[in-house]
Amino acid sequence: MKPLKAASLIAMIAFGLPDVAVAEATTQVKTQPGHYRQLLGQYEITALSDGTNAMPMDKLLTRTDPNTIRQLLAEKSLPPTVETSINAFLVNTGKNLVLIDTGNGTQANSNVGKVQKNLLASGYRPEQVDTILMTHLHGDHFGGLVQNGKLSYPNATVYVSQKEYDFWLDPQHLAQAAPERKPAFQRVQDVFKMLAAANKVKTFTGDAPLLPGITPVFAPGHTPGHTAYSIVSDGNKLLAWGDIVHAEAVQMPIPETTISFDSDMDQATKTREALFAQAASEGYLVAGAHLPFPGIGHVNTRVERNGTTNGYRWIPVNYSLNGLK
Repeated sequence: MKPLKAASLIAMIAFGLPDVAVAEATTQVKTQPGHYRQLLGQYEITALSDGTNAMPMDKLLTRTDPNTIRQLLAEKSLPPTVETSINAFLVNTGKNLVLIDTGNGTQANSNVGKVQKNLLASGYRPEQVDTILMTHLHGDHFGGLVQNGKLSYPNATVYVSQKEYDFWLDPQHLAQAAPERKPAFQRVQDVFKMLAAANKVKTFTGDAPLLPGITPVFAPGHTPGHTAYSIVSDGNKLLAWGDIVHAEAVQMPIPETTISFDSDMDQATKTREALFAQAASEGYLVAGAHLPFPGIGHVNTRVERNGTTNGYRWIPVNYSLNGLK
């Protein structure tokens, strides 16, 4: 037993405490686990956190009254500025290791850029990834493709819809973009020119399967070529839907709520409402890039506002060890 410090001994005498050793303080870990795993039929799905980004939803969300936005957030114990998840998803089919989106990559904001670290923590290595599926080409989705001038996933072929690729890679779009938008176009073009030079890019049109059980689903509105991915194994389905939702607490009950990042708000609303209705009707799993981590769950209908059923609710996946160790 270690000798007691004088101050501790005095305290014991003063307050009549028992003569026992005082436990030393234990250093707090202060790290957050960033991966979550479950099975989908014969496929293994691993959610990977890229971190979080604080987003002032009462200012970014549109077409819904700010007071209503704040009220709905408060009902979920959320402030107007929400710490919003950024998620990527790893699919091990047994033959292919597929990464859906790559997060921000290293940024000045230390709260993001964690996909590769969490991929390693989940038991995989970047060089094992052979396929990357892009939902769209915003920085928090493609930014992790290249780091320090090198391909982050050197053995992976990157798939992106032809429409999305053409929008961001067109030199005229860069030239015609507003000054504040030019850096976004330039970053996409720099990264994808490097990937193209390495023969690592494949574009697609239509809805033919890209890999067994993995099919693109055109989901425009957030960006022109925004794409979801249907993943099916043994009759079990998960739809990785990218940026259909940014604020679950508001956009689920009021699907017509858009966000300022949507390139076509009318189309984004139509796409969201269609996918909500389908997911609720068919009962399949959904994986969202900005749903609260791990971002996997179900969409359920509920009676909402004046007895109508145009609202939905989010049911996070139940934690399970079924088939896992």
